[in-house]
Amino acid sequence: MLPLGTEAPDFALPDLDGTIHHRDDFAGAPALVVAFICNHCPYVVHIRKEWAKVAQELQERGVAVVAIAANDVVAYPQDGPKGMAEEAREYGYTFPYLFDETQQVAQAYCAACTPDFYVFDRDRKLAYRGQFDDSRPRGGGPVTGADLQAAVDAVLAGQPAPEDQRPSMGCNIKWKPGNEPGYYG
Repeated sequence: MLPLGTEAPDFALPDLDGTIHHRDDFAGAPALVVAFICNHCPYVVHIRKEWAKVAQELQERGVAVVAIAANDVVAYPQDGPKGMAEEAREYGYTFPYLFDETQQVAQAYCAACTPDFYVFDRDRKLAYRGQFDDSRPRGGGPVTGADLQAAVDAVLAGQPAPEDQRPSMGCNIKWKPGNEPGYYG
């Protein structure tokens, strides 16, 4: 996992219209939420309606939000730009949904699964990495986004994020051959 306090790795990734977004495009926002998601993972499917709602509420509070899809689209073509556009349209994503074709950004963030959430403070230092909430596709309570929201609330209040940070659970990122997670050290 990316250590707390780490500066947000930079990125230059296209959105669904081909516009390139960089980490520094969101300078000035009091927090930055980066989510690694995909279109087919049952864990993402389970939370996506509430994720879209929570993301919009965070944006209304001035928080910058981006989602990144990094799966190997040769093996999982539904996770490519066409599927991403359908997902964004169907669920009303109001944030840039970016495509990490090379998987270099996912590697830089030490992203392991979908969904995987990161919250960076105003200085773009990592305050939280972990789950959306404790709901699961086969039980575990309602989908609320409570863990993510608690972390963002703390950052916005100038406080440390909750110490109890539970890793995300979901589908492993589908790495291209040769990109498997040997980079974690």
